[in-house]
Amino acid sequence: MKIINFIVVALILAVLSACTLTPTNKADSAVTKTKNIPPISVQLWSVKDQLKSDFKGTLVKISKLGFDGVEFAGDFGTYGEDAEGLKKYLDSLGLKVSAAHTNFDAFNDENFEKSVSFYKTLGVDTLIVAWDVRAWDENKVDALISDLMSLYTKLSAEGFRFGFHNHDKEFGDFKNTTFWDHIATSTPHDFILQMDVGWVTYAQKDPVKYIKRYAGRTLTTHIKAKLPEGIHLTGKRPIIGEDTTDWASVLKTEMAVGGTKWFVLEQEEYPDGLTPMQAVALSKQGLDKIIAAL
Repeated sequence: MKIINFIVVALILAVLSACTLTPTNKADSAVTKTKNIPPISVQLWSVKDQLKSDFKGTLVKISKLGFDGVEFAGDFGTYGEDAEGLKKYLDSLGLKVSAAHTNFDAFNDENFEKSVSFYKTLGVDTLIVAWDVRAWDENKVDALISDLMSLYTKLSAEGFRFGFHNHDKEFGDFKNTTFWDHIATSTPHDFILQMDVGWVTYAQKDPVKYIKRYAGRTLTTHIKAKLPEGIHLTGKRPIIGEDTTDWASVLKTEMAVGGTKWFVLEQEEYPDGLTPMQAVALSKQGLDKIIAAL
């Protein structure tokens, strides 16, 4: 009888021990997972009209939505000549600058030193050319690549990371591949391919495939909800978590192989009468839920 009692007690202690350890292990796993998740910024083009009418107030609202940073798109409000003042204001709101969209004119011979000084003072380390119609022109895409490489060399020497941002037309056919693939294979590995997931989805391509194909090059990614072009989908709308993109797979792939340092939420569509800020808030909530479930 004593032996049986001893065995029963031992079994009970073993079960209790297992129950005690399991939550701790899960908690540790969750903490580790959280540490691997990049911070979230917002591309300020999402609220461009609000910026024009109330620059500082709009940044306050962005901060209150829980964003870690912002990505600029050429509008600096009253701080266009005061990068130091803008950085102090962002610091007061707890916002960093994930990157800035720019163009070639900002870094021509006349403006190069001024622009470099401005962005360095602002604390920007990543610059992205946001748009160039040559990117999907078979007769001009190589000239674009040449210009990108020239600016890449100059900005790299100044300590910046530099790259290019896609829209949907870069995924058009070009020489048995796509314009985007041609740009990617014609630039070095540390040239950033800023993927706009929304435009990839709109072009009916697989963003996960492209992240894997150019591993380590999606250092900053636009998390944007768009529906595939020409396909009517009942109950879906361009809000993160309410769209068709498999965001869990996208985010996991970016963290695993993309080298992604920032998730950059961008909202270009405002369905059902939503204001831009309301749409941004809903997409941020959707993104937060997806991240929490990873």
